[in-house]
This record gives sequence, C-alpha cells and structure tokens, in this order.
Amino acid sequence: MNPRPPTPADATQGRALQRFTWVAVAILVLGTLAFIGIADEVTEGDTLHLDERILLAMRVPGDVHQPIGPAWVEEAFRDFTGLGGVGVLGLLTLATLGYLWLRGMRRAALYVLLAIGGGLLMSLALKAGFQRPRPDLVPHGAMVATASFPSGHSMLSAIVYLTGGAMLALVHERRAVRIYLTVCALLCTVLVGVSRVYLGVHWPTDVLAGWAGGAAWAALCWIIARWLQVHGRFD
Repeated sequence: MNPRPPTPADATQGRALQRFTWVAVAILVLGTLAFIGIADEVTEGDTLHLDERILLAMRVPGDVHQPIGPAWVEEAFRDFTGLGGVGVLGLLTLATLGYLWLRGMRRAALYVLLAIGGGLLMSLALKAGFQRPRPDLVPHGAMVATASFPSGHSMLSAIVYLTGGAMLALVHERRAVRIYLTVCALLCTVLVGVSRVYLGVHWPTDVLAGWAGGAAWAALCWIIARWLQVHGRFD
C-alpha cells in the first residue's frame, strides 16, 4: 500500500511544529540560564531584600499574620497550591498516562513517566544541594517539610503541566486545541507558584527558579519527544 501523499495541511502542520521546536529550544536555553542566574544571586544573598519586600507586600500593612484580601482569597490560594501537590500531580500524571495508553501510544506513556519522574528527582536533588531555609518573615499558610530553593511545587507543576500539555498537544492536529492545552498548562503553573508566595511558604526567587528550571526541563522533554516522533519511535 502506497503512503498517502503529503497535503498542504501536512505542510502547514509541519511548519508549525518546526516553529514550536525552536520555541522549545529557546525556552530550554533561557530557562537554564535564568535558573543559574537566580541561583547565583540567591547563594550570594543579593535577593533577600527584594524577596522580603514582595513577601510583605502580600500581607496587611502592620500585620504579617494576615494575607491581603478577604478570607475567600486565602482559601482560593490554598486550593491553587494544591494543584502543585504530589497527590494532584500524581493523579494528573496517571490520567495522562492512561489517555496515551488508550490511544495505543504506549511508548509515549512510558516516556511521560520517565520525564516526570526524572523531573521529580532533579527537584529533590536541587533542594538538597542548596538547603535554603524557608521564609521566617511571615507565618506559613501551608504545611512544609523540605528546603526552600527551588520551589518544588512550582518546578513540578511546570514539569507536569507543561510536559503533559505538550505531549497531549502532539497527538492533536488542530492548532486551536494545541494552543488551548498550552494556555491551560501555563495558567495552572502560574497559579501554583503565586500561591506559594502568597501563603508565605516560599521566597519569590524560589518560585522564579522553580518556574525556570521546570520550564527548561519540560522544553527538553518536548524536544526529545518530537525527535522520537519524527523518527517513528513514539507510537
């Protein structure tokens, strides 16, 4: 049976994926450089004053125990921070794996598992390496058990949401669907990071470093996934 000849739609999709690949390369490079730069500044203590100002800006003036905004805002941010918790991210990972498996993309499912598992190990290793204390300027609005830098919730949410969103986008041809999945992934990642600062459990630079490192890892995973797809090893 002869293969189907390429159509104009195939050419358009190919150009879009090529542009997406170059964007992923740029994110990988910029995210890595940003993480290194932030880590260097944090290690030298140059970010502490800015971190403190931003953290206090999210508290009622004169009362560090009270976050700004009504009570429902604080409750909403607790919900948002849960989007970056191990339990929620684990369920989302399993849901993505199940979706890919049911579509017959078993190699892709295995790749997602390895990509997210590798990101988790990287986050834990970085925390153990930097050992930055948690903020003690304001009371913590959520339970914490590990070091502060980088923010694990921010990094893992970037890894899971951006990697999962990109992998799901690969199996959809419609540009609108790919954009929608990407926007949803970005929104969840941003909400998780902001919630960590609002609840006083992370310095802002912890979150920025988590976003940068997580985005770089997600971009690397997407580049490798795209290469595997082009070479027919992603079915």
